[in-house]
Amino acid sequence: MAEITPLRRRMIEDMQVRNLSPVTQRCYVHAVAKFARHFNRSPDRLTLAEIRAYQIHLTTTGISWAGFNVAVCALRFFYGVTLGRTAMVERIPYARKHRQLPVILSTDEVARFFAAVPSLKHRTALMTAYAAGLRVSEVVRLKPADIDSSRMLIRVEQGKGGRDRYIMLSPQLLGVLRAYWRETRPPHWLFPGQDESRSLDASVLQWACRKRSGGGRAGQAGHRPYAPPQLRHPSARSRHRHPHNPGAARASRPVDDGPLHAGCRHHDRQHHQPVRPA
Repeated sequence: MAEITPLRRRMIEDMQVRNLSPVTQRCYVHAVAKFARHFNRSPDRLTLAEIRAYQIHLTTTGISWAGFNVAVCALRFFYGVTLGRTAMVERIPYARKHRQLPVILSTDEVARFFAAVPSLKHRTALMTAYAAGLRVSEVVRLKPADIDSSRMLIRVEQGKGGRDRYIMLSPQLLGVLRAYWRETRPPHWLFPGQDESRSLDASVLQWACRKRSGGGRAGQAGHRPYAPPQLRHPSARSRHRHPHNPGAARASRPVDDGPLHAGCRHHDRQHHQPVRPA
């Protein structure tokens, strides 16, 4: 393994001090290293002229606007924070994002997609992501205690940006989660991996979504294969305008609700009354 240079270590420490996520740190270090390799020189010896030339080079490679802007963010951080050359930062432009309307699936298409997922765990996790508007990385780290049926909320811990937040829980999704819990009884993670002491890997759920969105019964539902972002439900902020979640099975509520009625552990127990079957 190559020895870390003092300059790279300084950049990593700057990111650690600012509590950037490990994924962001890896992306920034990789982007700056790629920039330096392009000119075969140390990045602290490169100027705005080289940065502009590198940006033009990136545009010729067919890079996406998101990938382009990751490189921009990395260079702005490196020059503005690590090297302290703040005057350079504003002269490193971002790429303009092209705004496109997403393909909205019909109720029948969403139902067909979920029906095409054979694994109960994967199907329930994808339903949760769709109905609650959660990211895959947030879904796989849910615990049974995060489902607060007394207040109809889902607690998301350390989501994007390391923030905790609450998401509205619909009655239909609660029924699906209760039916899933009765069948599997996960001990710690709501969606465990093969090793039950660890949560399901996000890449596994992404693979399951791509596999079913590209063919099979789900591929016959519409005019084109489904892309995973198209399965995202409207945000929780607008959930009151969408009382029904298409595609979520209306599973009957079990008598033994288990931990899904316990509510969030951060509040007094007297508020955590189980939702009784109708």
